Amino acid sequence: MSISLSKAGTGDNMDVETREGIMVIADIENGTLHRSTLELLGKARELADSRKTSVSVALAGNNVGELKQVLFEHGADRVYIMDCEELGTFDPATYKEAYISIIKEAKPEVILISATHRGRSIAPRIAAHLATGLTADCTDLYFDEKGNFIQVRPAYAGNIYAHILSRTKPAMSTVRPGVFKPIQRIPGRTGEAVVMPKTLCPRGALRTISKTHREIASITEAKVIITVGRGLRRKEDIELVKKLARIIGASVGATRPLVDMGWMPKENQVGYSGNIVKPRIYIGLGVSGSPMHVIGMKDSEIIVSVNKDPNAPIVNISDYAIIGDLYEFIEKLTKETERLKSKIS
Repeated sequence: MSISLSKAGTGDNMDVETREGIMVIADIENGTLHRSTLELLGKARELADSRKTSVSVALAGNNVGELKQVLFEHGADRVYIMDCEELGTFDPATYKEAYISIIKEAKPEVILISATHRGRSIAPRIAAHLATGLTADCTDLYFDEKGNFIQVRPAYAGNIYAHILSRTKPAMSTVRPGVFKPIQRIPGRTGEAVVMPKTLCPRGALRTISKTHREIASITEAKVIITVGRGLRRKEDIELVKKLARIIGASVGATRPLVDMGWMPKENQVGYSGNIVKPRIYIGLGVSGSPMHVIGMKDSEIIVSVNKDPNAPIVNISDYAIIGDLYEFIEKLTKETERLKSKIS
């Protein structure tokens, strides 16, 4: 269900400058581009082609210049590079200043930012500085027949989709990782690199004393995901699911109720308020299929559900729906997979 346009912004169009093009704010993690940046580039390329305009990328960090070629090969026409030692440590205030300098130079019509923890921390700061509207967690973006940039996001627990038109420019949107797909890489494709002067490097406010690294595999990258819901009776039973996941090479996800109860970490949550996932195989164990959860996994290639309730909403979107006990399913699939693997070895 969709609703009519609502308008976002602080007032009538306050920007009298001519703005043109789609800009993607690059998200860099441990010196490499986060996959969500390439996903946004794919959507930006589609939007720009429909508008007959250009795609630019704001690339800020320390020793990041070499990443420009990856961006060109995935659809960028122009890359603005702010390479500063002060950007070696992620500080939202410092990075905001870097991006503001780039945006003032590029003057884009639209700015797209990944809804990662870094993107979510800088997007509102940039929007506040520019006195422009920001639409968060979009699931679609398009230009209408009048050339207006429309941002689509779920509302009211996913029961409706709001189509939002910003009254201010640049229009800004954050998008969950996994919503869009990167375009096919074009090896050797080039573009224009604009190196921002060192005089514009912001002053760093934070100093890194030490770093720790948590080994958490992103569930958004998983090809097979087993998600557990409220059908699981005890927290200890998650170990049964994890054992099965190890055997079949899957990642373990969870619905929001299990995360809220502290049974699984937030990083493993699948759904609109967690992670948007698109695995080749999604297996839901005891998952009812609330609208907010379905938003996060509906684009999986193959959906398998195991639920005692034949009327559970997830049954309607499943390619294979097993009406039965999830514990019996786990036991049988674990034993059968172990048997087959032993024969192969």
